[in-house]
Order: sequence, then structure tokens, then C-alpha cells
Amino acid sequence: MSFEEFQQSLVRDSAVPAGWSGALQALWYDGRGDWEGAHDCAQEDTSHDGSWVHAYLHRKEGDEGNAGYWYARAGRSGPPKGCTLEAEWAALVRELVGRGAGK
Repeated sequence: MSFEEFQQSLVRDSAVPAGWSGALQALWYDGRGDWEGAHDCAQEDTSHDGSWVHAYLHRKEGDEGNAGYWYARAGRSGPPKGCTLEAEWAALVRELVGRGAGK
């Protein structure tokens, strides 16, 4: 799957495609404007990827302290300086689909 195919699924599919990792499912829900659905998926995914998405979601929520905790759990120091939420979302999707997390 490519980044573009992921974006198309946001419009085309009425439900998150089967077989995706919890982290990728969370990004799909977030891409459709469903923060709660995204958070539920990220919270259940205890991997480093799930923690990174969880951090992004709390950053989006404006809870920097909680985001920092989840970035640390993901083994990351945080987003790159000046990184927008949109850029971080795209980076997350690109990395996860690039590694086949959507299979």
C-alpha cells in the first residue's frame, strides 16, 4: 500500500480496512476526524508505533505532557522542531505503510 492509497481509503472505505496494525488504524480514524476512535486504537497498540501515534494524538489534543510520555515510550524525543501536526501525521503514515503495517 502507498501513502496515496491510504489517503484514498479515508474517502472510499466506510470502515477501517481489515488487517491493519492498531497504529495505522488510529491514523485512519484520525484522518477521518475521529480523534476518539483514533485514541482507542492507539491505546490498545502497545508497540513503539502505537506509542508514537498515541504521542501524536495527545500533541494534537494539546496535552504536551502526556504527549512527551508517549514519545518516550516510543523511543523518540518528540517531533522534529517546528513539525506541524499535518506533517507528523503524514510522516507516521508514510513510515508505517512503508514498513507494511497495513498488511
